[in-house]
Amino acid sequence: MSTVAEVAVPAPEAETPAGRRFDRALWWDLAAAAGYVAMALYVSFRVVAGVGTRLVNSVGGFDQVLFEWMLAHAARSVTHLENPFYTDRLNVPDGVNLMANTSVLGLGIPMTPVTLLFGPHVSYVVVLVGSMAATAWAWYFLLSRHLVRSRVAAVLGGAFCAFAPGLISTAIHLHVLAQFLVPFIVLAVVRLREPGRSLRNGVILGLLVSYQTLIGEEILLFTAMACGVFVVAWAVVRPAEAFPRLRPFATGLGVAALVSVVLLAYPLYIQFLGPQHSRGLPFQPRILYADLASYTAYARESIAGDAATSGPLVVNESEETAFFGWPLVIFVVGIVVFLWREALVRALALTAAVFVLLSFGERIVVNGVDTGLAGPYRLFDGLPLMDLAIPTRLVFVVIPIVGILLALAADRVTEAGSWRPLWIAAFAAVLVPVAPTPLPVVPAPQVPRFIADGAWRDYVADGRTVVPVPLTRNRVAMTDGMAWSADTGVAFPIPRGYFIGPNGGPDRQATFNPPPRPTSTLLERVATTGVVPEITDEQRRAAVEDLRFWRAGVVVLGPHPYRAQLAQTVDALLGPGRDVDDVRIWTVP
Repeated sequence: MSTVAEVAVPAPEAETPAGRRFDRALWWDLAAAAGYVAMALYVSFRVVAGVGTRLVNSVGGFDQVLFEWMLAHAARSVTHLENPFYTDRLNVPDGVNLMANTSVLGLGIPMTPVTLLFGPHVSYVVVLVGSMAATAWAWYFLLSRHLVRSRVAAVLGGAFCAFAPGLISTAIHLHVLAQFLVPFIVLAVVRLREPGRSLRNGVILGLLVSYQTLIGEEILLFTAMACGVFVVAWAVVRPAEAFPRLRPFATGLGVAALVSVVLLAYPLYIQFLGPQHSRGLPFQPRILYADLASYTAYARESIAGDAATSGPLVVNESEETAFFGWPLVIFVVGIVVFLWREALVRALALTAAVFVLLSFGERIVVNGVDTGLAGPYRLFDGLPLMDLAIPTRLVFVVIPIVGILLALAADRVTEAGSWRPLWIAAFAAVLVPVAPTPLPVVPAPQVPRFIADGAWRDYVADGRTVVPVPLTRNRVAMTDGMAWSADTGVAFPIPRGYFIGPNGGPDRQATFNPPPRPTSTLLERVATTGVVPEITDEQRRAAVEDLRFWRAGVVVLGPHPYRAQLAQTVDALLGPGRDVDDVRIWTVP
């Protein structure tokens, strides 16, 4: 059996017929896949049961609206042969650079048939469930074929790699959750060492890297960093084996880079030099770091966790990436000590240690208290691409390493004889507390009949927009415009929106929202406070200019907690509106 990093794995017993071995392996593969799908459905069953009416409750749920819009855009780009990397149907008139956003085109384009037939809500749920199950199965495949003999151990390791607390906390983010290519990228990197196969292995790696770029560049960056650190660690652990294979490894890496550059030249040009390109992130990555105490705590979406204890250790609930709990931390350290003689374990442990240290960010914080000690992440501050790496998400490298170590330990348990019950009890004691609970949900934005039934078409000529009230941005009860647009298959353009774009200044610093305009700011204030201001003539003139800038065809007010106050404000700005179906509209000449 071939192995990753040449780890010795016992071969199947010789007397077992090849056909029976194949049948048994196939049944294990199918059973593992079914089990992972069942686990993914359990984690997301509230979203599945309320498809179209519920959102994953992570920072208000508006990220799900973003991804549903991206899935709808991907389907439209296929059916209308539009540029998938840029859109003029959001943030009119400037548009949005989708390569600079988490547009998940690598998921959205293959999901086009589902999106067209059933809508973006169903498509999102399918991707959510499928990403968890596929990621688990991909790691199971790598483990069962290259690292362990026990299929039970492989199933266990795969499950942790996809359902660990750190991933469940960020489950709303499809570009993070979909890591099913990562095991194959890792395997392709390891195979670069094979002499005489540099061309084949390099092409395979280049294709995988190119596809992963269209799913999520963040995970690709972390995977590249992890592979780089692991290769160095392996060279330190086994220099006699590593250095003679440097030449084929470097040649294959060069081939992979060439393939990736050819395939990604245009999308990367759009991302970094195309219309509406931006620089950096809309926030300082250094503010999202892993508190040292979080490693030994439990995440709120774990059986043993709760928000009261995990909340003070993170900036927001979607970044609880480093929560493993004391028992699991001690257990993993014990595995490393127990299996330290194995070169793979030493290399994995060194790699994990590097990323644990980097996850602390620029300063080490314990229980919310700054210790004054500088974190090693500071050494990379200002380096290209590192300004895009969020320290706390570097734990995404640690999670699969822990999963692999658990699988290796479980594989040894099969040979433990009379000690096996104690090992099983130990695994249960450390893993049950971190097992995921179903994702929490919040109500989804309601799509008015006026939008869903297509009545808006009577008021919006070609080149004109639907202006939602309030205008869309990344706040609760302010993403309705994108939800309406996604529900119609992006049939109409809208101004503004929730996306990453330039701030309007000469530095083109990234921001989550376009530069504010007087009317969008005014309506946002009413939508968040419920206070109706005294409208002046200057504000009325500004509203006319803003509507002209946005190429408005119709202004639409749908369901909203402060609907009456918003209606009163827009009436004062534009004159009395009228009720049509279940919305209030103001037509724009």
